[in-house]
Amino acid sequence: MRVTDVETFLVAPRWMFVKVSTDAGIHGWGEGGLEGSADVTAAAVTALAERVVGEDPRRIEDLWQRLTKGGFYRGGPERSSAIAALDQALWDIAGRRLGVPVYELLGGPVRDRVRVYGWIGGDSPHDVAAAATAQREAGMTAVKMNATAQFPPIPSARDVAAAVDRARQVREALGPDRDFAVDFHGRVSAAAAPRLIEALEPFDPLFIEEPVVPEHNHTNLRRLVESTSRPIATGERLFSRGDFLPVLEAGVRVVQPDLAHAGGISEVRRIAALAETFGAVLAPHRPLGPLALAACLQVDFATPNFLIQEQSLGIHYNRTAELLDYVVDREVFTFTGGYVERPPGPGLGVEIDEDAVRKAHEHGMRWRTPVWTHADGSFAEW
Repeated sequence: MRVTDVETFLVAPRWMFVKVSTDAGIHGWGEGGLEGSADVTAAAVTALAERVVGEDPRRIEDLWQRLTKGGFYRGGPERSSAIAALDQALWDIAGRRLGVPVYELLGGPVRDRVRVYGWIGGDSPHDVAAAATAQREAGMTAVKMNATAQFPPIPSARDVAAAVDRARQVREALGPDRDFAVDFHGRVSAAAAPRLIEALEPFDPLFIEEPVVPEHNHTNLRRLVESTSRPIATGERLFSRGDFLPVLEAGVRVVQPDLAHAGGISEVRRIAALAETFGAVLAPHRPLGPLALAACLQVDFATPNFLIQEQSLGIHYNRTAELLDYVVDREVFTFTGGYVERPPGPGLGVEIDEDAVRKAHEHGMRWRTPVWTHADGSFAEW
């Protein structure tokens, strides 16, 4: 068996899909669209495809090693995301060739269902109480919200009170038997983070995500971990085991690698194993499309130290397309009682509507990360 072709598709709202075809008539799909730079990632896939076409797709690990280490200059989000998409597609081919889900190839399932959570805004839209109530009524047992929109380096009492009030509304809407996580999204400065974490503690968030931007992990993360009893989570902007080692050493106990960015199934599987040695749990980042969510679920079902899975159905970023728009078998992503059942299908367990993907690609997609400013006109973290 040999790879004959690698194709990329840029589709609304902000996703990049990859199809890898073989001379055996078996193909695989993957997703690796880096938010705001999906076109750059697609170009990276095209360049890396030169090392994949003509090769045996069954040699997943060998190809992963060559793709990640075959260049003198390594790493970076665009390259890692491109490799992630190719890696997912190769695992999809492996499962389809053998007629089994990928989790069977990863050692078999360790659970029967995976807990998922939904998004409720927190920056915009602001009506988090109504959004949390809707998620509760839909059967979700957990949600996640942004702590704030633009946040000044040294917040006022009003700034902190507004963030706290939104958390209070969510806790009241959910009650004591459901969970909510709070994402700082790197918007909060290292100076402000301890104060905001302390203010949110009474509402018992499941975890606090990305309290500082990744470049501050080495200097501030341990201090923040040690300042609170709430678990600190991070990892959506980390791309390898090497990136995760120092944050685990700093005491982070919820790791959030993104299977569309952190080297795919192959590397995230290893990141989870590394986290397990520190007593940390896996909660993969995944607010994008159906293929990356399908890849996450395959890892989730085979990972002992898994906690909870993010998913993007109804997320406020999806304004021009939705999670289910490009899949044939929508039942795969049925969430019942806050859980999704183990997908029985081969490979990634999801069938893509290729006609819909190709039609969407014809229209194109050029989503860019918003650039925010503070009240004085200076740059603010998004």
